Amino acid sequence: MNIGKKIKRLRQLNNLTQQELADRSELSKGYISQLEKNIASPSIATLMDLLQCLGTDLKEFFSQDEDYQVVFTANDMFENENEENKSLVKWLVPNCKKYTMEPIIMILQPGGVSKKDEPHSGEEFGYVLDGTVDIHLGSTVHKARKGNSFYYDASLPHYISNSGKRPAKILWISSPPNF
Repeated sequence: MNIGKKIKRLRQLNNLTQQELADRSELSKGYISQLEKNIASPSIATLMDLLQCLGTDLKEFFSQDEDYQVVFTANDMFENENEENKSLVKWLVPNCKKYTMEPIIMILQPGGVSKKDEPHSGEEFGYVLDGTVDIHLGSTVHKARKGNSFYYDASLPHYISNSGKRPAKILWISSPPNF
């Protein structure tokens, strides 16, 4: 197994530069470069720290590529409810940070809002499964109803709100992962 090549591939899948990975793992950019070129070999503790920063673990890292999961069940998914924002986020695929996109289901109660995101590279797509939502892009607001989809470049501050009288349910996909 080419450990350096696999670390580099994971770093790129996470859209990280060598410097960003170095900062997150408290290592130097030069050391990350040496690892990726197989000039240096990490200790187990260092490798575990790097893999945590890359959204994986030793078991997944050393498993063969053909063993990757394709189908995800309800047991694989997890939720986070934010009572203050009146929102519930359900991650449909675990450990999405290692993939190029991240699908979630978001439920916004009346008056609920999603996390307010600062501009970042990437794109976001959504499909309104139920209710009505307002998509806030910079100073512009777009309304989407059940059965509508939305798509935007994430280079402006953005978030979604529910100004309706009933819950809204959205399938939302971010590329790269951002939720």
